Amino acid sequence: MPLPDTADAAPTAPRPLDGVLVVALEQAVAAPYCSSRLADAGARVIKIERKEGDFARGYDRAVHGESSYWVWINRGKESVALDVKNANDLALLGRLLAQADVFIQNLAPGAAERLGIGSAALRERHPRLITCDISGYGDDGRLFSLKAYDLLVQAESGLVSVSGAAGDGAESLGRIGVSLCDINAGLNALIGIQQALMQRERTGRGSAVKVSLFGSAAELMAVPYLQTRYGGKAPERVGLKHPTIAPYGAFTCADGRDIVISIQNEREWADFCRGVLRRPELLHDPRCAGNAARVANRAFVDGVVADVFGSLPGASMVDRLTEAQTAFGNVNSVHDLIDHPQLRTRRMAVNGRSVDVPVSPWGVEWDGAEFAPAPALDAQGAAIRAEFGAPPDAS
Repeated sequence: MPLPDTADAAPTAPRPLDGVLVVALEQAVAAPYCSSRLADAGARVIKIERKEGDFARGYDRAVHGESSYWVWINRGKESVALDVKNANDLALLGRLLAQADVFIQNLAPGAAERLGIGSAALRERHPRLITCDISGYGDDGRLFSLKAYDLLVQAESGLVSVSGAAGDGAESLGRIGVSLCDINAGLNALIGIQQALMQRERTGRGSAVKVSLFGSAAELMAVPYLQTRYGGKAPERVGLKHPTIAPYGAFTCADGRDIVISIQNEREWADFCRGVLRRPELLHDPRCAGNAARVANRAFVDGVVADVFGSLPGASMVDRLTEAQTAFGNVNSVHDLIDHPQLRTRRMAVNGRSVDVPVSPWGVEWDGAEFAPAPALDAQGAAIRAEFGAPPDAS
């Protein structure tokens, strides 16, 4: 596939973070996700990598020899390889930070402070600097120093306890199939940094932004938490069904096609009974009189729905669902997503070839025709060392 014309790659409007310098001492997913979205908005992002590179470079080789993770969340950045335990490299990092607007780091707990680049010390030296610390479990507490990777946090926060199939034991639990805790922490960091930039416009001073993977996951768990703490019962794992709404889940048609349907209110239930199930008498059945009754009698309700779905091919069922204005979605594979008519992608150069990458979920007028490429390790190292080198009178 030929590379797109680079003349078409320029954003169509000035970008909101043009002129903002972000220094990112980062690795893996959460912090790179945040900084890549800042780069999309025009920020100059200088990524500090260790000499061997961000270990996410080696997660796979799926995209023309590059890691899919790397391509996804490191576009538009500059790379410089530094050994922050080396005095000269640490001094160079210090000079970068002296000119930076934002500093993002997700080192191990306490590592930045031991290097003399903790957020409090940096903002004391550079009052306009915005610092963003991304950690596993926050700044204190019994688990402060515990390593935190996405699946570990999914488990620790209870996310896996509400995901997966019904049943007891670890075999019934289900990992969320993407790095949800990392992604959400990166989004929360992005929100915090953008708010801090707005605050700096008012006050002239930078702020501290602190985000943890556990806190991000716990906030996602707010509904199960509230249901359990104040309702006295944790939601059950019900696979591709909803724990507190019925009918809401996946049903199989006569030709094997799986469709998820959702009933959100009594009007939708009435239309569903009349137009899809063709069972209007259910509207007078006490087992179906309101959502609470349908959940309590889920086996009966879902059994009726399953029988009707199983009697019709998928295309006929879709016609009924559409006519009744019942919300539905197909249970698609990743291959189905690739060909999905609603999927929006943007071109990106990877190792001299062009790939299609899903776009950010927000569309803005400054989007370009293609994504900027992700950098090779230390690709801008020489230029950055020259630009931010020691002052001429340094010994």
